[in-house]
Amino acid sequence: MAFAHFFLRPSLAVLEPPQRVRLMHAVLARFFRAVLVAATLVLVTGVWIIGARTRQVAQSGGKFQLPMDWMVMTVIGVLMIAIFGHIRFGLYARLDRAVSAADMTAGGAALASIRRWVGVNLALGLAIIAFVLLT
Repeated sequence: MAFAHFFLRPSLAVLEPPQRVRLMHAVLARFFRAVLVAATLVLVTGVWIIGARTRQVAQSGGKFQLPMDWMVMTVIGVLMIAIFGHIRFGLYARLDRAVSAADMTAGGAALASIRRWVGVNLALGLAIIAFVLLT
């Protein structure tokens, strides 16, 4: 996210707007496939870790209580996955339709919305890191 947000997008200023939109469309198609795999793995392994820890504590006769940093990571992580879902299946679909129709104005608007939500997700990710490191 940080690479596309802070390095790729500003560098695209050397291209004409239609080329920019088509290039970002192609880059995001590949990137979002990788993010979908990563988000799925993070969600599955997170649930597995919480489940394993719960079983371990229960077997020793204790009662598992989710640590606060785990709770924050879980809640914000699920929120980030939901935002990614909105970006990928809502906003990117709008970009895809615009590129298919050669409507670069609509494509640019879709990219602007994607950029805003990517910024939100990036801020949430940094907030998780800061919270965990400071607690």
